[in-house]
Amino acid sequence: MITAGVDIGAKTVKMVILKDGVNIGQALITAGYDVQRSLKEGWKEGLFTAGIEMNQIDRIMATGTGKKEATMAHDQVTEISAAAKGSVFLDKQIRTVIDVGAEEARVIKINAVGRVVDFAINEKCAAGTGAFTEAMARALEVTLEELGPLSLKSTQAVAMNAQCAVFAESELVSLVHAKTPKADMARAVHDAIADRIVSMVRRVGMEKEVLLIGGMAKNVGFVASLKRELETEIFTPDQSEFVSALGAALIAAGK
Repeated sequence: MITAGVDIGAKTVKMVILKDGVNIGQALITAGYDVQRSLKEGWKEGLFTAGIEMNQIDRIMATGTGKKEATMAHDQVTEISAAAKGSVFLDKQIRTVIDVGAEEARVIKINAVGRVVDFAINEKCAAGTGAFTEAMARALEVTLEELGPLSLKSTQAVAMNAQCAVFAESELVSLVHAKTPKADMARAVHDAIADRIVSMVRRVGMEKEVLLIGGMAKNVGFVASLKRELETEIFTPDQSEFVSALGAALIAAGK
């Protein structure tokens, strides 16, 4: 049986194609303003990688904030359920899933079979998401790719108290004027995001093991800050941004 999961996020479109539970193809495309065009490009790449035609896919499941755009999908699944299913498939020991993307963050507590026990969502606020790091990188005049490694060079913790991305940028400007080392400011940015995520973890209750997925799992500065805040080991899969698409494809197979 061939199934596909499509995860349409605020910044990217991810696809995973499974054949009898084995990943045979995937694609990641920048979403942009024209989501349908991005989907078309994603299918072209994913199908080429899998070596199949569209009509060979038995069932397609969509997830993500833009899941309604996936008109070719047979059904939809929530981002919470997709992330939980994909995470426990990768590691059956996982009990807490932290999913941080461009514009949303989620903390999900799951049981041994990947069923959701509880969850918390940070939405309609950029302070706990990847969009926050993009804004802060611009304020620090570094690239987004440089921000994470830069924070690891920090020699002291600097507090960033603002709970809003707009006010945080103003606070960062004040730190610049105070001649705070750029590495310390970069760490403060990631510590601020981690602090927001940890408050969500406490609401649902953390159980080991902890898996971090989503685009922010690739940010080494954020991972380091989150480990310090949670005081525990955090696992990050090699292709963290595909976990929800994988979960959607697995749920499609179960249907």
